[in-house]
Amino acid sequence: MLNPMLASLLPLLLLCRTSFCQYSSDQCSWKGSGLTHEGHTRDVEQVYLRCSQGSLEWLYPTGAIIVNLRPNTISPAAARLSVCIKPSADSTGTNIYLDRNGKLRLLLREEDQAPGKVHCFSIQEGALFIEAIPHMDISRRITAFQYELVSNRLGAEAHALSAHCQPCSDAEVLLAVCTNDFVARGSIKKVDQQEDHSSVTVEIRRLYRQKTQVFVSGGVRVRNWSGQIKMPLQCGVKSGDGEFLFTGTVRFGEAWMGCAPRYKDFLRLYHEAQQQGTNPCYVDTE
Repeated sequence: MLNPMLASLLPLLLLCRTSFCQYSSDQCSWKGSGLTHEGHTRDVEQVYLRCSQGSLEWLYPTGAIIVNLRPNTISPAAARLSVCIKPSADSTGTNIYLDRNGKLRLLLREEDQAPGKVHCFSIQEGALFIEAIPHMDISRRITAFQYELVSNRLGAEAHALSAHCQPCSDAEVLLAVCTNDFVARGSIKKVDQQEDHSSVTVEIRRLYRQKTQVFVSGGVRVRNWSGQIKMPLQCGVKSGDGEFLFTGTVRFGEAWMGCAPRYKDFLRLYHEAQQQGTNPCYVDTE
């Protein structure tokens, strides 16, 4: 059952689809204050965020806001996107729902936001309906999160317990080299087990590509890099000898492992595909 305040907001939620809401301009990030709702705590404001990544910060939340996360282009591929949000460690003051055609489903309670874990859902599941929890003192309450739009495979599945634990097929390896956020040749130096993931410390001998600086150079005269790549804890990764080709995605500034074949195995399948003319892209293996 919806709490009384949320139930009272539903009529206004429906009116928001016409002309009774405040609208923000299209942008990547939004920052607002509940103080503008003073005396109008039942107002529902529409927020439109149309970038592949950004952030939201709602100071002193009162009433509710609807956050529409959409890509800035119209394409059939947009329907296959997932939305991932990562609340800040001190996010508080609201409950977060998914709103699909006026029907609400709870996504995150106030107490679920503090751990700062990533939560993903299909873009087709609707907008975010963020409802302020009534408090006598709202001065210390801020709801804040980062968001990213990703392909479905890199969304909910990327944070599932079994994600990326199975070896990639040859076709998946070749595609990953061409499309992933980072591609690097190197070795595993150490594996640390965290509460909900493994952190793999790697030394990179050759860096083909990185979307953001997740691997740090050893210096001007040293042609190697180092960094950490995360994996689900259930994958049971261990340190081992030999060289690997590390590929994967960068989510909220953190590298997550995708396909990671031994480098000699990658060379074999790459040269086979090269001879057959089926390589999706060129890789300098010299």
